[in-house]
Amino acid sequence: MAQHKRTTAGRPGRIRLAAATAVAAALSGGLLTATAVTASAAPSPATQPDADFDGDGAADLATSASGANVAGKDGAGQVTVTYGGGDRHHTTYSQNSAGVPGAAEKNDRFGSDTAYGDFNRDGYDDLAVAAIGEDVGTDVDGGTVQILWGSKNGLSGGTTLEDPRPTKHDFFGGPIQAGDFDGDGKDDLAIGSSSGAATLDVYEGGFTRAGGTGRHYTVTPPILSGDSAGPFNLHSGDVNGDGKDDLIVDGFSSGDHYNANLWLPGSSNGITTTGVQRLPGGYITDVGDTDSDGYGDIIIGLTWDDGIAGAHKGGSVYVVKGKSTGPYGDSQVITQDTAGVPGSAEKGDEFGSELDLGDINGDGHLDLVVGTVGEDLDGVTDAGSVTVIYGAADGSGLTTAGSVLLTQNTPGVPNTNEKNDFFGSDVHVDDLNDDGRGDVVIGAAGENASNGAFYILDSKADGTLSGTSGVYTSTVGISGAGTPRLGNNFAD
Repeated sequence: MAQHKRTTAGRPGRIRLAAATAVAAALSGGLLTATAVTASAAPSPATQPDADFDGDGAADLATSASGANVAGKDGAGQVTVTYGGGDRHHTTYSQNSAGVPGAAEKNDRFGSDTAYGDFNRDGYDDLAVAAIGEDVGTDVDGGTVQILWGSKNGLSGGTTLEDPRPTKHDFFGGPIQAGDFDGDGKDDLAIGSSSGAATLDVYEGGFTRAGGTGRHYTVTPPILSGDSAGPFNLHSGDVNGDGKDDLIVDGFSSGDHYNANLWLPGSSNGITTTGVQRLPGGYITDVGDTDSDGYGDIIIGLTWDDGIAGAHKGGSVYVVKGKSTGPYGDSQVITQDTAGVPGSAEKGDEFGSELDLGDINGDGHLDLVVGTVGEDLDGVTDAGSVTVIYGAADGSGLTTAGSVLLTQNTPGVPNTNEKNDFFGSDVHVDDLNDDGRGDVVIGAAGENASNGAFYILDSKADGTLSGTSGVYTSTVGISGAGTPRLGNNFAD
């Protein structure tokens, strides 16, 4: 049977692996009116905490430009960190930065995927960065993963994680995901390889700057291996409420060769394939407790118009509810044809191409941000759009009533709609100013001829979102040569 994957040429994809997917001056704005909700002292929603690399209490954001040209090396890759707080500022890292292992080389793709956690348990979050095209000795495109260490001054210095099976695969680090899979209070790291192996390498917590880790083990989900296969995406969260993070693995099912998402439960011994469950297909996932029942729900973006189970013209988002035995409590399906969702479903929109959960209005309930990178707007091809879907005030889950559509022509969003901007190439919710409300960050990887950009919309107490400027390659010191595609991936 045919293998289903994204096939729209030129569009950016979260994991920038050619084998895995074929998609590869700021203007001032006013205020964007969203649903007005009074903030309360409700408990924090069940989702992964924001990254805080400098320990100041405000979230920090890591944004990849894995195609960036560094010192004349095209595709070497860079990562920009936006440090939140009152003096919000940006620092850009490459393998030529002081303390970062290795050197920037052509097509290393530093930043091809990222994940954060307090890996050495010093109170500061650290950033794991994959460079999937790194040549390791004589192993061409072997790939590598490095941890950049958090400190009171932000990320400083780095350590390379050794590939435990270098002859078994290429593109080590495509993809990566952090989580506490054994429930011991330490952040673990799951690492995939997009070429040659379906098997994941998992390092348990106990990471040190000297290169030490906790126990290493492997887990092999039922997905295809080999060229153009392996895991495409990973995500973690506690779906069954047992205090251990579970892992969502996206890849081609080894049963029918169709795209699938697989739930692998965490256990006291780490990730296991015992009890694995197959979920709706799709490419991007997130996990969070949308209905306040103590179980993480799995959000899936299924972007295809047809040809795969569950497809809907223009794309769809599945909310698969968690319960004590894992996923498949109730399921909710949201499309652009769902009542309350702005716009309408059109072929090639790719609604659900990116998504992220977070508490935007500060009411203690999770909201959902959905990217639609293929949206054509007023005759502008692939300008892209983003939809904000709020959690119900009673905590019953996501409600499409009062959903908001964002484009670059929306008041409060900097810049304007342009062809192939791919606004919504990634989306993220981060409380960058530590006010208890998640700010909405939107990537536009096609901006300025694929230089890329991202836009920070601050969440205000009156229920509005406002952004006054974009963040461009020139803003953060990334070369405009080649195709950096800044804003193509935010760390999660």
